[in-house]
Amino acid sequence: MASRDLAESLLPGGGGGAVTASAHDEYDERAYDSDDKVSIAVSDSDSEDGGGGGEARRPGFSWRKLWRFTGPGFLMCIAFLDPGNLEGDLQAGAAAGYQLLWLLLWATVMGALVQLLSARLGVATGKHLAELCREEYPPWATRALWAMTELALVGADIQEVIGSAIAIKILSAGTVPLWGGVVITAFDCFIFLFLENYGVRKLEAFFGVLIAVMAVSFAIMFGETKPSGKELLIGLVVPKLSSRTIKQAVGIVGCIIMPHNVFLHSALVQSRKIDTNKKSRVQEAVFYYNIESILALIVSFFINICVTTVFAKGFYGSEQADGIGLENAGQYLQQKYGTAFFPILYIWAIGLLASGQSSTITGTYAGQFVMGGFLNLRLKKWLRAMITRSFAIIPTMIVALFFDTEDPTMDILNEALNVLQSIQIPFALIPLITLVSKEQVMGSFVVGPITKVVSWIVTVFLMLINGYLILSFYATEVRGALVRSSLCIVLAVYLAFIIYLIVRNTSLYSRLRSSVTKST
Repeated sequence: MASRDLAESLLPGGGGGAVTASAHDEYDERAYDSDDKVSIAVSDSDSEDGGGGGEARRPGFSWRKLWRFTGPGFLMCIAFLDPGNLEGDLQAGAAAGYQLLWLLLWATVMGALVQLLSARLGVATGKHLAELCREEYPPWATRALWAMTELALVGADIQEVIGSAIAIKILSAGTVPLWGGVVITAFDCFIFLFLENYGVRKLEAFFGVLIAVMAVSFAIMFGETKPSGKELLIGLVVPKLSSRTIKQAVGIVGCIIMPHNVFLHSALVQSRKIDTNKKSRVQEAVFYYNIESILALIVSFFINICVTTVFAKGFYGSEQADGIGLENAGQYLQQKYGTAFFPILYIWAIGLLASGQSSTITGTYAGQFVMGGFLNLRLKKWLRAMITRSFAIIPTMIVALFFDTEDPTMDILNEALNVLQSIQIPFALIPLITLVSKEQVMGSFVVGPITKVVSWIVTVFLMLINGYLILSFYATEVRGALVRSSLCIVLAVYLAFIIYLIVRNTSLYSRLRSSVTKST
């Protein structure tokens, strides 16, 4: 993959006026160079010109072509399986038993809707969400969105790296300390760069192996603990929610939608050679990406169900239920179920390590697209990977050196990181829905009114859920009048920015802006 990066320096978008539009197109950051993209043609007819007309039809279904499109959805679904999600699953199972499985199902459905919209945006426009935000919003808003997304990435990456470090500590029987696991995990960006040099398909295959490891590990745990099938089915179809399990319910929903994953998926779908000038080819790509994304999310849902039900069977109603977490979960399982097939402690650690490693590498991948898209940077791949990696590794190393995973302070820190990610959700979902609803951006692939309304309902629901999480953290963990007053000011600015993003493309905003312009 011969890189065509022009230099190691920045080339900001919207440069000097002497530069032509075609030159801008040439130098603008893109998710993939044309030589890096995967050909999806499986026959000579795929190369023929027959998709430009308004009456063009999508080609018939092909299993071979589905296989060519398979990959981006499975990288996307890793965010549904990161250590933060696994911890949310096990705590929900231990605290609520099988009662929140229905919520896990519907949270996955909501996540699927968001990710399908993200893929549709990327395919229809040939650009990813970060690039489109740079073109849609003024520079100050673009920089603000980039900063918010980077904060969400850092928060997610800290939890993912700590999860990997915990797994390494367990597998080494405590020989490798937490900070040592962080150092080992930090080098996964070199694995990413090594595999990327061999092509997109090799990288996707590597992630497929890690997902398979998780599936096998947690399926073995499911088989050894033997959760109740009847209770599992009842939990999926009968909604139950009590005041005692509100925190776990919010955790399940909050963990599913990861802001950086919305940006990532819109970029990943551009790894295939799709002629966006031919309507039938775009229809075909959207069709196959929808199938493979749904299949990937079914796999992730199966894994999450396994984790939740294992801990529901083993610890619901027990003394350990309130204090269970990623590190002591394996020990509790070992004490309860022993070594029927293979030490269940190590099965848990292997699954956790696969979760942590896959999610940290996809986090690095997402960081490259986010930085390049928002800031229009053309950097060498190794340099961009190192920059995005250091954003998370430095604060993670500080956490590993100064906090013990069993220290109560770590729980507060973990909750703060969840809040940090939660407050970024509007800055991914609002631009996404705004863009897929604009005919000027999407052309004939603009979403219909029903999809638009459902998407806004899901967005508002997620914002309310995460608002509850923010207020809960503010009420229980924030102390001091000065700190609270400062946070109130920050919250006011935060809400003002959200309102701006929502109303910016409405007639109300246009009239208001016109009035202000006339008065000045």
